[in-house]
Amino acid sequence: MATRPRKSPAKPAADARHRIVIACQGGGSHTAFTAGVLQALLRRIDPAHHRIVGLSGTSGGALCAALAWYGLLLGEADDAARRLEDFWGDMAATQMPDLLTNQLLVWLQRNHGLIGLPEVSPYLLPNSGQDYLGQIIGRHLDFQRLPALLQADSPRLMIGAVNVLNGAFTVFDSRQQASAMGISLGALLASAAIPELFRAVPVGDGLYWDGLFSQNPPIRGFLSGFACCADKPDEIWVIRINPERIAEEPRSSSDIIDRRNELAGNLSLQQEMYFIEQANDWLRRGWLPAERFKPIELRTIALPLDLDYPSKLDRSPGFIAALLEEGRQQGNLFIDRIATP
Repeated sequence: MATRPRKSPAKPAADARHRIVIACQGGGSHTAFTAGVLQALLRRIDPAHHRIVGLSGTSGGALCAALAWYGLLLGEADDAARRLEDFWGDMAATQMPDLLTNQLLVWLQRNHGLIGLPEVSPYLLPNSGQDYLGQIIGRHLDFQRLPALLQADSPRLMIGAVNVLNGAFTVFDSRQQASAMGISLGALLASAAIPELFRAVPVGDGLYWDGLFSQNPPIRGFLSGFACCADKPDEIWVIRINPERIAEEPRSSSDIIDRRNELAGNLSLQQEMYFIEQANDWLRRGWLPAERFKPIELRTIALPLDLDYPSKLDRSPGFIAALLEEGRQQGNLFIDRIATP
């Protein structure tokens, strides 16, 4: 009796959706704008056409990216959007003592050159601000659940920080969750540890400061390694806080400080974006292997408001709400643009 040849198992259909990475630049309270953008993207991205395969962030951008990522791990884009709203609601200075302290801090920052107050090390002050931030993060992200939630095809999260002692640019990575370099409360606090305000954060064997001094935000890590080109992103969407260009020459001391801060925050982002553009150019010239690299489109969603550096410390409820709303508007406009043929 003749036997039929056994059929080989059918190969799974290739995923034709565009693979998206969202990179979130740091910038203190200004990253409430980032949260608003993420809310719009999470709620309006068509899962039939786009798949978020990674997020990255630094400082306040890291907190927003982590909350969005955690919501996606739970399987609910709406849940991720709500977490961002609730987090910034908790961050806003709503109680009278906190509100007065916030107003004083912003006022002192704006008038620092006139008053001539002495610089005070955060090591001479209680660590209550950093502890409070950690408590708020813990309300909205359950780190103990991460090992059970992470799967092989889960979106990747990368958080930027800098090693204070050796100056090494450091990325905390969800692909290293089994080690000290995975995603943890310490990693997020490290990425947000502005040295003028917070003490360095110990994680593993290192001491870390704000990721604004390293990769702001991490991008090139999504291209490195030996993954085939199909596993790499098709597009990287950068949520930008610091303006790339300004209209006029800064002349006053406050304007000079503002622009210096913007340029410092943009330095590493420009390098990260240049890396992508250079790789695209080399690929077009045939200088990179096509089986490992593919063209990646860079898109930017920029904060359009003209804000000064001291406002990055401002947690007043009205300011936070306005930034969230502006972010939602810009996120919706972005989705409308990419949806237009």
